[in-house]
Amino acid sequence: MQNPYVSLLNQDVPLAQPEEFSPVKIGPLSVWPPVVLAPMAGITNSPFRSLCRGFGAGLYVSEMVTARLLVARHFKTTKLASFAPDERPRSLQLYGVDSHNVAEATRFIVNELDVDHLDMNFGCPVRKVTGNGGGAAIPVKPNLLRNIVRAAVSNAGSVPVTIKFRIGINDELETYLTAGKIAEEEGCSGVALHARTAAQLYTGEANWEYIARLKQAVTTIPVLGNGDIWEARDALRMMRQTGCDGVVVGRGCLGRPWLFKDLADVFNGREQGRPPSFAGVAEVMLEHARLLCEWHDERYAMTSFRKHCTWYVKGFRSIKPYYTRLVMVEKLDDLREILSLANPDEPFPLHQLRSKRGKNRNKQKVALPTGFLDDLEEATPWRGAEEAGSGG
Repeated sequence: MQNPYVSLLNQDVPLAQPEEFSPVKIGPLSVWPPVVLAPMAGITNSPFRSLCRGFGAGLYVSEMVTARLLVARHFKTTKLASFAPDERPRSLQLYGVDSHNVAEATRFIVNELDVDHLDMNFGCPVRKVTGNGGGAAIPVKPNLLRNIVRAAVSNAGSVPVTIKFRIGINDELETYLTAGKIAEEEGCSGVALHARTAAQLYTGEANWEYIARLKQAVTTIPVLGNGDIWEARDALRMMRQTGCDGVVVGRGCLGRPWLFKDLADVFNGREQGRPPSFAGVAEVMLEHARLLCEWHDERYAMTSFRKHCTWYVKGFRSIKPYYTRLVMVEKLDDLREILSLANPDEPFPLHQLRSKRGKNRNKQKVALPTGFLDDLEEATPWRGAEEAGSGG
Protein backbone atom coordinates (compact mmCIF):
# COMPACT_ATOMS: atom_id res chain seq x y z
CA MET A 1 0.00 0.00 0.00
CA GLN A 2 1.31 3.43 -0.90
CA ASN A 3 2.35 5.88 1.79
CA PRO A 4 0.71 9.28 1.13
CA TYR A 5 3.55 11.00 2.98
CA VAL A 6 6.20 9.80 0.53
CA SER A 7 6.83 11.39 -2.87
CA LEU A 8 6.09 9.52 -6.09
CA LEU A 9 9.83 9.11 -6.65
CA ASN A 10 10.13 6.93 -3.55
CA GLN A 11 6.79 5.10 -3.47
CA ASP A 12 8.32 1.85 -4.71
CA VAL A 13 11.41 1.96 -2.48
CA PRO A 14 11.07 -0.82 0.12
CA LEU A 15 11.92 -0.30 3.76
CA ALA A 16 15.19 -1.70 5.06
CA GLN A 17 15.12 -5.43 5.64
CA PRO A 18 16.57 -7.02 8.82
CA GLU A 19 20.39 -7.00 8.63
CA GLU A 20 20.35 -5.39 5.17
CA PHE A 21 22.40 -2.47 6.49
CA SER A 22 24.98 -2.27 9.26
CA PRO A 23 26.09 0.48 11.62
CA VAL A 24 28.83 2.57 10.06
CA LYS A 25 32.09 2.11 11.95
CA ILE A 26 34.12 5.30 12.29
CA GLY A 27 37.07 4.28 14.41
CA PRO A 28 35.64 3.16 17.75
CA LEU A 29 32.28 4.79 16.98
CA SER A 30 29.40 2.63 15.81
CA VAL A 31 26.77 4.84 14.22
CA TRP A 32 23.22 3.55 13.78
CA PRO A 33 21.31 4.42 11.77
CA PRO A 34 24.21 5.11 9.38
CA VAL A 35 23.30 8.79 9.14
CA VAL A 36 25.49 11.88 9.64
CA LEU A 37 24.37 15.49 9.86
CA ALA A 38 26.44 17.50 7.41
CA PRO A 39 28.42 20.45 8.77
CA MET A 40 26.67 23.62 7.58
CA ALA A 41 27.98 27.11 8.29
CA GLY A 42 25.60 29.14 10.41
CA ILE A 43 23.35 26.12 10.88
CA THR A 44 24.80 23.14 12.74
CA ASN A 45 25.60 24.86 16.01
CA SER A 46 25.03 23.20 19.36
CA PRO A 47 21.30 24.10 19.60
CA PHE A 48 20.50 22.74 16.15
CA ARG A 49 22.45 19.55 16.78
CA SER A 50 20.59 19.04 20.06
CA LEU A 51 17.26 19.55 18.30
CA CYS A 52 18.09 17.05 15.54
CA ARG A 53 19.44 14.50 18.00
CA GLY A 54 16.11 14.57 19.80
CA PHE A 55 14.48 13.09 16.70
CA GLY A 56 16.88 10.21 16.08
CA ALA A 57 20.28 8.70 16.67
CA GLY A 58 23.21 9.24 14.35
CA LEU A 59 26.32 11.42 14.21
CA TYR A 60 25.83 15.20 14.36
CA VAL A 61 28.77 17.28 13.18
CA SER A 62 29.46 20.87 14.21
CA GLU A 63 29.65 23.68 11.72
CA MET A 64 33.12 24.23 10.35
CA VAL A 65 35.74 25.95 12.50
CA THR A 66 39.00 27.35 11.18
CA ALA A 67 42.27 25.95 12.54
CA ARG A 68 44.15 29.27 12.61
CA LEU A 69 41.38 31.03 14.54
CA LEU A 70 40.95 28.13 16.93
CA VAL A 71 44.67 28.13 17.70
CA ALA A 72 44.40 31.86 18.39
CA ARG A 73 41.41 31.17 20.72
CA HIS A 74 39.24 33.53 18.66
CA PHE A 75 36.05 34.02 20.70
CA LYS A 76 33.51 33.40 17.96
CA THR A 77 35.41 30.34 16.73
CA THR A 78 35.67 28.77 20.16
CA LYS A 79 31.95 29.45 20.63
CA LEU A 80 31.19 27.58 17.43
CA ALA A 81 33.35 24.72 18.67
CA SER A 82 31.39 24.38 21.91
CA PHE A 83 29.27 21.39 22.87
CA ALA A 84 26.38 20.89 25.23
CA PRO A 85 27.50 19.15 28.44
CA ASP A 86 25.51 16.02 27.59
CA GLU A 87 26.36 15.96 23.88
CA ARG A 88 27.75 12.58 22.85
CA PRO A 89 29.31 11.69 20.59
CA ARG A 90 31.01 15.03 20.05
CA SER A 91 31.83 15.60 16.41
CA LEU A 92 33.62 18.66 15.04
CA GLN A 93 34.59 19.75 11.55
CA LEU A 94 37.94 21.50 11.15
CA TYR A 95 39.15 23.54 8.21
CA GLY A 96 42.81 24.29 7.72
CA VAL A 97 45.39 24.68 4.96
CA ASP A 98 48.58 24.86 7.00
CA SER A 99 49.74 21.60 8.55
CA HIS A 100 51.24 23.39 11.57
CA ASN A 101 47.97 25.11 12.45
CA VAL A 102 46.04 21.90 11.82
CA ALA A 103 48.34 20.00 14.17
CA GLU A 104 47.99 22.62 16.91
CA ALA A 105 44.22 22.86 16.47
CA THR A 106 43.82 19.08 16.52
CA ARG A 107 45.69 18.78 19.81
CA PHE A 108 43.48 21.48 21.31
CA ILE A 109 40.31 19.82 20.01
CA VAL A 110 41.28 16.42 21.36
CA ASN A 111 42.66 17.54 24.72
CA GLU A 112 40.45 20.51 25.61
CA LEU A 113 37.16 19.88 23.80
CA ASP A 114 37.10 16.13 24.43
CA VAL A 115 35.75 15.32 20.98
CA ASP A 116 34.90 11.81 19.79
CA HIS A 117 35.27 12.48 16.05
CA LEU A 118 37.10 15.00 13.89
CA ASP A 119 36.04 15.72 10.32
CA MET A 120 38.08 17.81 7.90
CA ASN A 121 36.68 20.04 5.17
CA PHE A 122 38.11 19.84 1.66
CA GLY A 123 34.89 20.61 -0.18
CA CYS A 124 34.09 24.28 0.43
CA PRO A 125 33.31 25.87 -2.98
CA VAL A 126 32.97 29.48 -1.79
CA ARG A 127 34.81 31.91 -4.03
CA LYS A 128 36.78 33.67 -1.31
CA VAL A 129 38.06 30.28 -0.12
CA THR A 130 38.96 28.56 -3.40
CA GLY A 131 40.22 31.89 -4.74
CA ASN A 132 42.90 31.73 -2.07
CA GLY A 133 43.73 28.08 -2.72
CA GLY A 134 41.63 26.59 0.07
CA GLY A 135 38.56 24.38 0.42
CA ALA A 136 37.73 22.38 -2.70
CA ALA A 137 40.95 23.64 -4.31
CA ILE A 138 43.19 21.75 -1.89
CA PRO A 139 42.70 18.23 -3.35
CA VAL A 140 44.04 19.56 -6.67
CA LYS A 141 47.45 19.46 -4.95
CA PRO A 142 47.81 15.92 -3.54
CA ASN A 143 50.97 16.62 -1.55
CA LEU A 144 49.37 19.60 0.18
CA LEU A 145 46.29 17.53 0.96
CA ARG A 146 48.44 14.68 2.29
CA ASN A 147 50.40 16.97 4.62
CA ILE A 148 47.23 18.44 6.10
CA VAL A 149 45.55 15.06 6.59
CA ARG A 150 48.71 13.60 8.10
CA ALA A 151 48.96 16.51 10.57
CA ALA A 152 45.43 15.86 11.79
CA VAL A 153 45.65 12.07 12.02
CA SER A 154 49.04 12.05 13.73
CA ASN A 155 47.87 14.47 16.42
CA ALA A 156 44.38 13.08 16.98
CA GLY A 157 45.48 10.10 19.07
CA SER A 158 42.60 7.64 19.36
CA VAL A 159 40.06 10.12 17.97
CA PRO A 160 38.99 9.06 14.45
CA VAL A 161 39.54 11.52 11.62
CA THR A 162 37.42 11.64 8.47
CA ILE A 163 37.56 13.95 5.48
CA LYS A 164 34.80 15.38 3.29
CA PHE A 165 35.30 16.51 -0.28
CA ARG A 166 33.60 17.04 -3.66
CA ILE A 167 34.00 15.33 -7.04
CA GLY A 168 36.48 17.99 -8.04
CA ILE A 169 36.79 21.53 -9.29
CA ASN A 170 34.68 20.92 -12.41
CA ASP A 171 33.98 18.15 -14.92
CA GLU A 172 37.50 18.45 -16.34
CA LEU A 173 39.37 18.46 -13.05
CA GLU A 174 38.18 15.60 -10.83
CA THR A 175 40.01 14.97 -7.57
CA TYR A 176 37.75 12.67 -5.54
CA LEU A 177 39.58 9.39 -6.16
CA THR A 178 42.95 10.89 -5.23
CA ALA A 179 41.45 12.42 -2.08
CA GLY A 180 39.90 9.09 -1.11
CA LYS A 181 43.14 7.15 -1.58
CA ILE A 182 45.17 9.71 0.40
CA ALA A 183 42.66 9.47 3.26
CA GLU A 184 42.97 5.70 3.22
CA GLU A 185 46.76 5.74 3.10
CA GLU A 186 47.15 8.35 5.85
CA GLY A 187 45.00 6.55 8.43
CA CYS A 188 41.64 8.28 8.16
CA SER A 189 38.65 6.41 9.54
CA GLY A 190 36.29 7.30 6.71
CA VAL A 191 35.54 9.63 3.82
CA ALA A 192 32.42 11.48 2.66
CA LEU A 193 31.78 12.58 -0.90
CA HIS A 194 29.41 15.40 -1.82
CA ALA A 195 28.55 14.19 -5.29
CA ARG A 196 28.79 17.58 -6.99
CA THR A 197 31.74 19.56 -8.29
CA ALA A 198 32.73 22.89 -6.82
CA ALA A 199 31.53 24.49 -10.06
CA GLN A 200 28.05 23.09 -9.46
CA LEU A 201 27.84 24.62 -6.00
CA TYR A 202 24.43 23.24 -4.91
CA THR A 203 22.65 23.26 -8.28
CA GLY A 204 21.29 20.41 -10.36
CA GLU A 205 21.27 16.83 -9.20
CA ALA A 206 23.99 15.10 -7.23
CA ASN A 207 25.59 12.34 -9.32
CA TRP A 208 25.51 9.31 -7.05
CA GLU A 209 27.51 7.27 -9.59
CA TYR A 210 30.63 9.00 -8.29
CA ILE A 211 29.87 7.71 -4.80
CA ALA A 212 29.74 4.19 -6.22
CA ARG A 213 33.10 4.70 -7.96
CA LEU A 214 34.68 5.98 -4.77
CA LYS A 215 33.33 3.01 -2.85
CA GLN A 216 34.94 0.67 -5.39
CA ALA A 217 38.28 2.46 -5.07
CA VAL A 218 38.38 2.95 -1.30
CA THR A 219 37.91 -0.45 0.27
CA THR A 220 39.37 -0.41 3.78
CA ILE A 221 37.48 2.49 5.39
CA PRO A 222 33.83 3.58 5.26
CA VAL A 223 32.61 5.69 2.35
CA LEU A 224 29.64 7.99 3.00
CA GLY A 225 27.51 9.64 0.36
CA ASN A 226 26.21 13.20 0.42
CA GLY A 227 23.82 14.96 -1.92
CA ASP A 228 20.04 15.11 -2.41
CA ILE A 229 18.81 13.27 0.67
CA TRP A 230 15.46 15.10 0.80
CA GLU A 231 13.40 12.19 2.12
CA ALA A 232 14.24 9.20 4.29
CA ARG A 233 13.89 6.73 1.42
CA ASP A 234 16.47 8.70 -0.57
CA ALA A 235 19.03 7.35 1.90
CA LEU A 236 17.96 3.77 1.22
CA ARG A 237 18.15 4.37 -2.54
CA MET A 238 21.60 5.91 -2.28
CA MET A 239 23.03 3.07 -0.23
CA ARG A 240 21.50 0.40 -2.46
CA GLN A 241 22.61 2.08 -5.68
CA THR A 242 26.15 2.94 -4.61
CA GLY A 243 27.07 0.41 -1.94
CA CYS A 244 28.15 3.26 0.35
CA ASP A 245 28.34 2.66 4.10
CA GLY A 246 26.24 5.61 5.24
CA VAL A 247 24.71 8.90 4.21
CA VAL A 248 25.38 12.53 5.04
CA VAL A 249 22.28 14.75 5.31
CA GLY A 250 22.56 18.47 4.66
CA ARG A 251 19.90 20.77 3.24
CA GLY A 252 17.17 18.13 3.48
CA CYS A 253 16.81 18.69 7.22
CA LEU A 254 16.55 22.48 7.06
CA GLY A 255 13.18 23.34 8.52
CA ARG A 256 12.55 19.61 8.90
CA PRO A 257 14.71 18.21 11.71
CA TRP A 258 12.15 15.39 12.08
CA LEU A 259 13.75 13.93 8.94
CA PHE A 260 16.09 12.14 11.35
CA LYS A 261 13.11 10.34 12.88
CA ASP A 262 11.97 9.29 9.43
CA LEU A 263 15.49 8.03 8.70
CA ALA A 264 15.58 6.02 11.92
CA ASP A 265 12.19 4.53 11.04
CA VAL A 266 13.02 3.39 7.51
CA PHE A 267 16.43 1.99 8.48
CA ASN A 268 14.74 -0.01 11.22
CA GLY A 269 12.08 -1.33 8.85
CA ARG A 270 9.27 0.93 10.07
CA GLU A 271 7.01 3.03 7.89
CA GLN A 272 7.51 6.75 8.39
CA GLY A 273 4.57 8.66 9.77
CA ARG A 274 2.61 11.76 8.87
CA PRO A 275 4.62 15.00 8.83
CA PRO A 276 3.57 17.45 11.54
CA SER A 277 0.69 19.90 11.10
CA PHE A 278 1.43 23.59 11.53
CA ALA A 279 0.93 23.21 15.29
CA GLY A 280 3.66 20.57 15.38
CA VAL A 281 5.98 22.66 13.23
CA ALA A 282 5.39 25.70 15.46
CA GLU A 283 6.27 23.62 18.52
CA VAL A 284 9.57 22.58 16.94
CA MET A 285 10.30 26.17 15.90
CA LEU A 286 9.78 27.47 19.41
CA GLU A 287 12.01 24.78 20.88
CA HIS A 288 14.72 25.54 18.33
CA ALA A 289 14.51 29.27 19.07
CA ARG A 290 14.51 28.66 22.83
CA LEU A 291 17.69 26.57 22.57
CA LEU A 292 19.34 29.31 20.52
CA CYS A 293 18.41 31.94 23.11
CA GLU A 294 19.96 29.82 25.86
CA TRP A 295 23.13 29.42 23.80
CA HIS A 296 23.48 33.09 22.81
CA ASP A 297 21.85 36.42 23.63
CA GLU A 298 18.25 36.76 22.46
CA ARG A 299 18.81 39.37 19.76
CA TYR A 300 21.60 37.42 18.08
CA ALA A 301 19.69 34.15 18.47
CA MET A 302 16.48 35.46 16.95
CA THR A 303 18.27 37.22 14.12
CA SER A 304 20.05 34.01 13.21
CA PHE A 305 16.76 32.12 13.50
CA ARG A 306 15.07 34.17 10.78
CA LYS A 307 16.49 32.04 7.97
CA HIS A 308 15.18 28.93 9.71
CA CYS A 309 11.70 30.49 9.76
CA THR A 310 11.62 30.58 5.97
CA TRP A 311 12.41 26.85 5.80
CA TYR A 312 10.03 25.76 8.54
CA VAL A 313 6.93 27.49 7.16
CA LYS A 314 7.57 26.89 3.45
CA GLY A 315 4.29 25.97 1.78
CA PHE A 316 1.98 26.71 4.73
CA ARG A 317 -0.75 29.06 3.50
CA SER A 318 -2.14 30.30 6.82
CA ILE A 319 1.13 31.93 7.87
CA LYS A 320 1.50 33.97 4.65
CA PRO A 321 -0.27 37.11 5.96
CA TYR A 322 2.26 37.24 8.82
CA TYR A 323 5.35 36.20 6.87
CA THR A 324 7.04 39.60 6.85
CA ARG A 325 6.68 39.89 10.62
CA LEU A 326 8.00 36.35 11.01
CA VAL A 327 11.22 36.89 9.07
CA MET A 328 11.90 40.13 10.98
CA VAL A 329 11.31 38.65 14.41
CA GLU A 330 13.56 39.90 17.24
CA LYS A 331 12.15 38.31 20.39
CA LEU A 332 11.11 34.81 21.39
CA ASP A 333 7.77 36.07 22.72
CA ASP A 334 7.10 37.77 19.39
CA LEU A 335 7.79 34.51 17.58
CA ARG A 336 5.31 32.73 19.83
CA GLU A 337 2.66 35.38 19.14
CA ILE A 338 3.13 35.35 15.35
CA LEU A 339 2.96 31.57 15.13
CA SER A 340 -0.28 31.57 17.15
CA LEU A 341 -1.98 33.56 14.37
CA ALA A 342 -1.75 30.76 11.80
CA ASN A 343 -4.10 27.77 11.55
CA PRO A 344 -2.69 25.12 13.91
CA ASP A 345 -4.57 22.35 12.09
CA GLU A 346 -3.22 23.13 8.63
CA PRO A 347 -1.62 19.91 7.38
CA PHE A 348 1.96 19.75 6.19
CA PRO A 349 2.12 20.79 2.50
CA LEU A 350 3.01 17.48 0.87
CA HIS A 351 4.00 19.19 -2.38
CA GLN A 352 6.99 20.55 -0.42
CA LEU A 353 8.40 17.09 0.39
CA ARG A 354 11.21 17.48 -2.15
CA SER A 355 11.47 21.26 -2.23
CA LYS A 356 15.07 22.40 -2.15
CA ARG A 357 16.08 24.48 0.82
CA GLY A 358 19.15 26.44 1.73
CA LYS A 359 21.86 27.23 -0.79
CA ASN A 360 20.80 26.90 -4.40
CA ARG A 361 22.87 29.40 -6.33
CA ASN A 362 23.73 29.14 -10.02
CA LYS A 363 26.77 27.30 -11.27
CA GLN A 364 30.05 29.15 -11.08
CA LYS A 365 33.46 29.31 -12.63
CA VAL A 366 35.57 28.25 -9.68
CA ALA A 367 37.95 30.95 -8.55
CA LEU A 368 41.57 29.82 -8.19
CA PRO A 369 44.70 31.90 -7.50
CA THR A 370 46.70 32.95 -10.53
CA GLY A 371 49.16 30.20 -11.35
CA PHE A 372 47.59 27.75 -8.90
CA LEU A 373 47.47 24.94 -11.45
CA ASP A 374 51.03 25.45 -12.70
CA ASP A 375 52.59 23.07 -10.18
CA LEU A 376 50.19 20.46 -8.84
CA GLU A 377 52.96 18.73 -6.86
CA GLU A 378 53.56 21.78 -4.68
CA ALA A 379 52.82 21.24 -0.98
CA THR A 380 52.96 24.83 0.26
CA PRO A 381 49.61 26.38 1.24
CA TRP A 382 48.57 29.48 -0.66
CA ARG A 383 48.88 32.67 1.32
CA GLY A 384 45.54 33.80 2.74
CA ALA A 385 43.82 30.48 2.09
CA GLU A 386 42.61 29.94 5.62
CA GLU A 387 39.40 31.91 5.41
CA ALA A 388 36.09 30.80 6.86
CA GLY A 389 33.51 29.44 4.43
CA SER A 390 30.76 26.90 4.08
CA GLY A 391 30.82 23.23 4.95
CA GLY A 392 30.84 22.27 1.28
